[in-house]
Amino acid sequence: MLVSNLVLLGVVFAKWAEPYITQNREAEQDPYEPRDNQRSTEYYRDGSGTECRRCCEPAEEPPQYASPHYQIVPQINITILKGEKGDAGGRGPYGKSGKSGQTGPRGPHGVKGTKGSIGSPGEACKSYYAAFSVGRKKALHSNDYYQTMIYDTEFVNLYGHFNMFTGKFFCYVPGIYFFSLNAHTWNQKETYLHVMKNEQEMAILYAQPSDRSIMQSQSLMLELERDDQVWVRLYKGERENAVFSDDFDTYITFSGHLIKAKSEG
Repeated sequence: MLVSNLVLLGVVFAKWAEPYITQNREAEQDPYEPRDNQRSTEYYRDGSGTECRRCCEPAEEPPQYASPHYQIVPQINITILKGEKGDAGGRGPYGKSGKSGQTGPRGPHGVKGTKGSIGSPGEACKSYYAAFSVGRKKALHSNDYYQTMIYDTEFVNLYGHFNMFTGKFFCYVPGIYFFSLNAHTWNQKETYLHVMKNEQEMAILYAQPSDRSIMQSQSLMLELERDDQVWVRLYKGERENAVFSDDFDTYITFSGHLIKAKSEG
């Protein structure tokens, strides 16, 4: 079918171009006629009328010119040769990602949302407490080693954090604590006590020998962690050292309480 269309178009184009080809051939014959038919009618200057020719003219041959050759080029309408539409090709690979653009301006505020539902109730606020206050009615004298002050009277011992047998307060609630120590000196004897945190000396209660006995006190605040211990120690007997008391009145007291738990921030 395609070849038949091409032949038919070639014949139509040849019929259409034939008149133009004939005219061009007739117009192009005059310039190539022999020089004999184009003789000059010029005369000499003396007016004799004799025809002027070159001496070599009779022997010259007219130039030979080949007639032009025209090639018929058919014009084909490509639209009539268009085939049926083919199937779609497969999807090509993704191209490289472009450069990130600049950050755009901030958009307008959105519409306010609806109010949410009420949440479940939280846990109740927990409060922590720790407090103790103990006393001693017996005097204590120094010897060759350090002595832990043991108490025989319990005024306050919240949750049993103070151990009456060891004479030590055990920290179960980490935080800031306040402690106070009161002792009665012995006349003509030195009074030399230490407030201890674990095995570290934190404060001293001291009184020089005197003709009379007096009440002496010491207080401080300590930051404690769980299982820390606070207690009172009597200095060993490098010199005579004692605290006064009797079996009837309480002259020695040791107290402490929690100011702020660590969990409260």
